[in-house]
Amino acid sequence: MFSFRTTPLENQLDKALRDGRVGVFASPACWDPQRGYTWDIFSARGNLAELMLPQGEMEAHIDFELEKLAALDAIVVEIQDTGSRHFRYTGDVLRLMSALATLETAPPLYIVDRPNPLGRAVEGTMPAGESDVFLPKVAHRHGLTLGELCLLYYDETGATYPLHVISADCSSSGRALMSWAVPPATDIPGLFSAIMYTGGVLWADTSLNPGLGTGRPYEWIGAPFLKPSALTPPAPEGVLMRPCSFVPGEGLYAGERCFGYQILLTPEVQYKSLGHTLALMRFFAERYSQFSISDALYTRLADPVMTEFLKGSIGADIVEEHIKSEEQKWVRKARRFLLYDEAPYRIK
Repeated sequence: MFSFRTTPLENQLDKALRDGRVGVFASPACWDPQRGYTWDIFSARGNLAELMLPQGEMEAHIDFELEKLAALDAIVVEIQDTGSRHFRYTGDVLRLMSALATLETAPPLYIVDRPNPLGRAVEGTMPAGESDVFLPKVAHRHGLTLGELCLLYYDETGATYPLHVISADCSSSGRALMSWAVPPATDIPGLFSAIMYTGGVLWADTSLNPGLGTGRPYEWIGAPFLKPSALTPPAPEGVLMRPCSFVPGEGLYAGERCFGYQILLTPEVQYKSLGHTLALMRFFAERYSQFSISDALYTRLADPVMTEFLKGSIGADIVEEHIKSEEQKWVRKARRFLLYDEAPYRIK
């Protein structure tokens, strides 16, 4: 059973939400100027039974225990998605949905939807070949909301527990706040981080650091061995590469001086983060023997054509045409799961 609701979470009349044992699966971004944090609703009612929040180093994941899920009467999910299929909390939501599907009697799942900070633009390909089991079968930049992603996953996995999506249009946070006003995660502090994240997150599986633990994650890329004054890396029209240095606080080379570039976007540019990241990786691989790519990146990409491009086997024209074709396929597929009027589109 699926329903799409246009009444705020706090006004839902379901007995499970009013009187039942409620579990809240959320990130600190789930704050609303009128009702506070999602869990405040049920804490005030006295029926908050389980609170699942980001844990671990850099608040890496939101975990849960299956036995505790089975004892709940309802589960409420609210995170701020980033618009990228690689976002870890979105993967955690899909893990939660898969776990619920294994229960003989699963509690209903309520998704408090939020706007996609990257809008409806899409980029990249759907996974093909080996990939993370909880990687959603969507484009790298998918153009959907979390509620729409959950509807897609619900459909593709054949789940039978009740799924309810509460419209992003009915919350005061959706109307009054920009979707990046409260950081989606510790490593995504603002709008530009979300724009860079689709491709920028891939740097974590290379010998470059994407500015982790700095004020500009995914805008900065660098390593101690880079020599930015000697080379000018490729950049699409409207994108500038500023030579710089920084000291990452997390990840590879933490505490060391790294040399590299800040990716700067001029006003109104429609940035293709994934495509630019692939071009930069190929550029560094051909010029620096110290630059390396781990197998984890190829699994994350889940695309044999992109893999061959990064390994130098094919040219940019082939991978660009491949991405274009796959984006067209994804846009057609995505339309089946839309809950709002505006449809996903390719960046020309």
